[in-house]
Amino acid sequence: MLNRNIQNFIGCESDFENASIVLFGAPFDGTTSFRAGTRFAPAAIRSESFGIETYSPYQDSDLEDAPVMDSGDIELCFGNPKRALDDIYSRTKEIVNAGKLPFMIGGEHLVTLAAFCAVYEKYPDIHIIHFDAHTDLRDSYLGEKLSHASVIRRIHDKVGDGRIHQFAIRSGDRSEFMWSSEGHTSMQKFDFCGLDDKIEQLKGKKIYFTLDLDVLDPSIFPGTGTPEAGGVSFDELRRAATKVCTGLDIVGCDVNELSPHYDQSGVSTAVACKIIREMLLALLK
Repeated sequence: MLNRNIQNFIGCESDFENASIVLFGAPFDGTTSFRAGTRFAPAAIRSESFGIETYSPYQDSDLEDAPVMDSGDIELCFGNPKRALDDIYSRTKEIVNAGKLPFMIGGEHLVTLAAFCAVYEKYPDIHIIHFDAHTDLRDSYLGEKLSHASVIRRIHDKVGDGRIHQFAIRSGDRSEFMWSSEGHTSMQKFDFCGLDDKIEQLKGKKIYFTLDLDVLDPSIFPGTGTPEAGGVSFDELRRAATKVCTGLDIVGCDVNELSPHYDQSGVSTAVACKIIREMLLALLK
């Protein structure tokens, strides 16, 4: 049984037995292709979460009333992506096997692959909702198949066509967009148009939700390793993420790609904290 972390994300103070959602950090950035630093995100998010309230006026809900546990960060081997993924898989599997919802805070986006695999073992018919600036559909990056630039392609290797649903994508290699357009994934470029229809289509199915925070415009969220001009606003993301978390049967999720030290103002970390709070409360509804 997992023990509660000493410093928790604000309001997440349940014990493992009574929690319905279990947070954990995956501080890994071993394949970051541009600017490293996402390994520092989970600790920064916990620390800075005390700058926001547990109460959400958007949802009229409070994390103080929520059965959420923060189990802390996994101690990961930075020089060995496969070993790091194995450790993330093990933590996620422990949570899933206990009948609880794993909520991972990355870390670079590759960490999603390990958490997803643990959830996929229990729910083989699962679908994936993916919010991101980037397609993440390369078959490899500089010859490496285990890369944050290839994470959704590796997930496709598991689930096949028709089960990956991407939104707000605005960057990628031409071949990635062409590969998606051949029916391998459904992709909405630039925004969340069609999300309501997609939620209706996926009602009753098990869903893994992965949110790369660089989906936000870098004027709002500069603290990331691969910033892309354009992107959605905070409120557009908040509304879309809340819709996914309340409207679908989420069985696993993650938030990733904050690199806190690229934004010395701390605003990017504050944005990440607020998105996580809203997602947690929406999941509990």
